[in-house]
Amino acid sequence: MRVPILTYHAVNIAGNDYASNDHVAFAADLRLIDDLGLRIVPLHWVVDQLLGTTNRDLSGCVALSCDDGSDLDWFDLDYPTHGLQRSLYNCMRDFTAERGTDAQPDLHLTSFVLASAEARGHIDRNCLFGRGWMHDTWWKPAQETGRVAIENHSFDHNHGAIPLPGLLGMPRGSFHAVDDRARADAEIAAAAQAIDAVIAPARTSLFCYPYGHVNDYLRTDYFPRHQSEHGMRAAFGDGAAPVAPNSDRWNLPRYICGWHWKSPEALRAILCNDA
Repeated sequence: MRVPILTYHAVNIAGNDYASNDHVAFAADLRLIDDLGLRIVPLHWVVDQLLGTTNRDLSGCVALSCDDGSDLDWFDLDYPTHGLQRSLYNCMRDFTAERGTDAQPDLHLTSFVLASAEARGHIDRNCLFGRGWMHDTWWKPAQETGRVAIENHSFDHNHGAIPLPGLLGMPRGSFHAVDDRARADAEIAAAAQAIDAVIAPARTSLFCYPYGHVNDYLRTDYFPRHQSEHGMRAAFGDGAAPVAPNSDRWNLPRYICGWHWKSPEALRAILCNDA
């Protein structure tokens, strides 16, 4: 098994071309993946295979994820200076309408979201445009489509844009600060409970490290030793490699759009080498 996981941020919009707009890139990448004869599968299938709970053939497969859980994942929205943006979900619908359901029958996107409505409000005001683009009202309808999974991106990202003290005294702006049991429970276990309450009866089981910050405490202690409390089966970082049988369950690698690739040619090279 070698499965590249491609990651997007729906709020990454600085223009309307591939290199400056994750929506444009996402729509183009769906077609590129299909043109290459690769198969898009749900991220949880990759985890199932890694953990040995299923035995699917994932050769030639790719999985898709997006981080931060803004409304732009789900809704078409008019973005200041750059106009109407097609949501990531609707980009998938456009692809299916264009190429048919047989083209990618398992087409799926995992959206990692923040649990705290207060934190999302501060991030919206201080990092976006104060338009209320980080709701949780779409999470359950998205989950129910069978094309989107809502998963755990922490309670509040410990985000530097939140003008409140960090949980349990954590300095803001880094997830490395989540370095003991109390802080981890507050950011991870509490987030799972809050997100699960919104998407019930579905439940979260995958975690994505904010900022891609992976510390030894979380990776080697908290996640493996306290699974009954946090409920996560795996955690994802940004290691720019395919998930393979020897990958670290608690720091699974992903490729980040705009960082690890910025053009269709660069993505083609990754996929032809790693998928």
